[in-house]
Amino acid sequence: MASSFVSPRTNHIALIGNFLPRQCGIATYTTDTYQALVDRFPDMQVDVYAMNDRLQGYDYPPAVTGTIQQNDRMAYLAAARDIEASGARAVWVQHEYGIYGGPAGDLILALLDRVSLPVIVTLHTVLDRPSDDQRRVMDGLLKRAAKVVVMAEIGREILVRVYGANPKAIMMIPHGVPDRALVDPDSMKPRFGWEGRKVLLTFGLLAPNKGIESVISAMPAVVAANPHALYVVLGATHPNVVAHAGEAYRDSLKALAAERGVADHVRFIDGFIEHEELLDYLQAADLYVTPYTNPQQVTSGALSYAVGVGKPVVSTPYIHASEILADGHGVIVDFGDVEGFAREISRLLRDDGDRAEVSRRAYARGRTMIWPRLAEASMGAIDSIVAARPHRIKSNTILPVLQPNIAAVERMSDATGMFQHAILSVPDRRHGYCIDDNVRALMLMSAVPDLDDDVRDKWMTVYAAFVQYAWNPDKRRFRNFMNFDRSWCEDQGSEDSNGRTIWALGVTAKRAPQAKHRDWAARLFDETAGIAFDLISPRAQAFAMLGAAAMLGAHPGHQLARNILERFSNDLLALLEDARRPEWEWFEIVLAYDNARLPEALIRAGMALGRDDLLAAGLNTLDWIVAHQTSPDGRFRAVGTESFGRVYEAPLAFDQQPLEAQATIDACAAAFKATRDTRWCDEAARAYRWYLGQNDLDLPLATAQDGGCFDGLMPHGLNRNQGAESILALQLASCAISALGKAAATVAGEARAVA
Repeated sequence: MASSFVSPRTNHIALIGNFLPRQCGIATYTTDTYQALVDRFPDMQVDVYAMNDRLQGYDYPPAVTGTIQQNDRMAYLAAARDIEASGARAVWVQHEYGIYGGPAGDLILALLDRVSLPVIVTLHTVLDRPSDDQRRVMDGLLKRAAKVVVMAEIGREILVRVYGANPKAIMMIPHGVPDRALVDPDSMKPRFGWEGRKVLLTFGLLAPNKGIESVISAMPAVVAANPHALYVVLGATHPNVVAHAGEAYRDSLKALAAERGVADHVRFIDGFIEHEELLDYLQAADLYVTPYTNPQQVTSGALSYAVGVGKPVVSTPYIHASEILADGHGVIVDFGDVEGFAREISRLLRDDGDRAEVSRRAYARGRTMIWPRLAEASMGAIDSIVAARPHRIKSNTILPVLQPNIAAVERMSDATGMFQHAILSVPDRRHGYCIDDNVRALMLMSAVPDLDDDVRDKWMTVYAAFVQYAWNPDKRRFRNFMNFDRSWCEDQGSEDSNGRTIWALGVTAKRAPQAKHRDWAARLFDETAGIAFDLISPRAQAFAMLGAAAMLGAHPGHQLARNILERFSNDLLALLEDARRPEWEWFEIVLAYDNARLPEALIRAGMALGRDDLLAAGLNTLDWIVAHQTSPDGRFRAVGTESFGRVYEAPLAFDQQPLEAQATIDACAAAFKATRDTRWCDEAARAYRWYLGQNDLDLPLATAQDGGCFDGLMPHGLNRNQGAESILALQLASCAISALGKAAATVAGEARAVA
């Protein structure tokens, strides 16, 4: 058929689904889709990611770029990373609930959450009455997909009515069919030994919902009217049926045929038939029968193939059949209507003229469904969603630094302390409080300039009281998590939470505007900071070092603080020596969270102890991590959480969290203080602009009007919750960048005065 379709602009896509030689309808469909695309558009690259339902996988052809183990969540995330790195411009998902892992196949959402590319989803099942899990998964797909393809108009109606889908995002593309000539069945019958027989055919994976009992029960009447009639049931038993019941269903059908006296008129061909041979079988049949029992079946590849080669079809009125066979393109019989099947099959087998007319109509409809037309329609949709994706226009505008604003901090706090999490901007009391956030809030109250004295006193006292109550003298550890009812969830918190608390106590002892808070913090530091020597985690040690450096700044002769700095500085140098490679100037063989705190701790220790070796190591490792936190276009890119735990691997882009930008700003401020090199001011400013929208998605995380901050950047957009950690990261970063700007101005003024 001639086509005026213009070649697509999108030249590289990722295609996800089952793939041959896996034996199932989705595998056949995905394989046919792939072949249609590369045949119709030979210059286009199609990367296939095939689903595996068994550990040994399948003997896939070279077309398969990668595989995904059905029940392994990490495999979905790895595939997402591969797709992102591949250069593909869109992702096309073939969706059926049974082929993806998790409840109702929800693991596919984990993959889609980790790709930033536009997504098109072809739905092979659209349920009118989904289960809770099925509804959740479909809602997730509709949220993530820029376009959704259904294969019947009723699918569009269900998506809008049941799921509230956007009608403009839905398009109907019929199931693809092979491009074969319309032939006389008698010309094909000798190949299968069917000469002189009137053949009706059902094919597909055998399962109880196929309704084959109805046709076998109708065969005595069919044979009475057409003595040479033969019903062929073609296909292997569905693997899931075999796994649970073996061949009991097939055996029951054979027994039924024997019981009805038509065993010689019913033939079972057990096996997964290759594509071309299957089409030969279809063309050799006089009629095609689909007696399916599920009224909600929206798609049937077998029915589409039968129509595509011009078979007269007798079918039950499931959704797909009702649409494709309408207007005289086939014959409809009610579910389980044995007499109806006998009557209509007998009539069509007897009336050659009527059968030929229905065949002609079916074939004409099939011409609109051949695979090249599907490829063209699908690529038209993919082109539209790729074109609609916003393009970044890089801006060199200098964005203003936000003034510290504790409105969001107050919103997230009560008389007990600061809540951990929020649902959007509303505190989520179910998760209570943690010391990690309350010690950050305590440090913020010392850092915000020009804060009303009464407001500062109020909140410093609240957060200090939380810290004081968290100390467990019996365990000699700080507790971390507290329920909303003020009951503790544990006797002692994590190493990080204890190290971070020591840090906050040191900072408060040095920087709190009021002596009463400095005295309290210094006293609790002296009582508790000795626990630092039990810490093993490098980050927990670094947090304790930052507190010790602050304490030593407030009290130059403080021996405990000096001991902490000396002990852990040497430990960090040893870690660096062990993990270092020519391309890897870092303390660990993996990257994790709060990375810049490690070099910051060495830099501040070097200044406090007067050790150039610590300064050099801190500056070198900060330079290394800053380079790894830079996107190709020069923007700050926080080390993504998907990077964590990958040995000697470059960081991945997502998810990006506000904590990383704040840590980088603080470390750069320490580097500037140590060196007076304005390069570190520039790096800090670049990290700060990440909050304002100069990031991978061009989306601001800061809500300037109330001091809030979203919880992070995900591939498809913002995590729009505003938890305590994120709000505090922004506010502490605003304080730090403002102070750094003043320090840089002072240094510049001194330089001008000398000149």
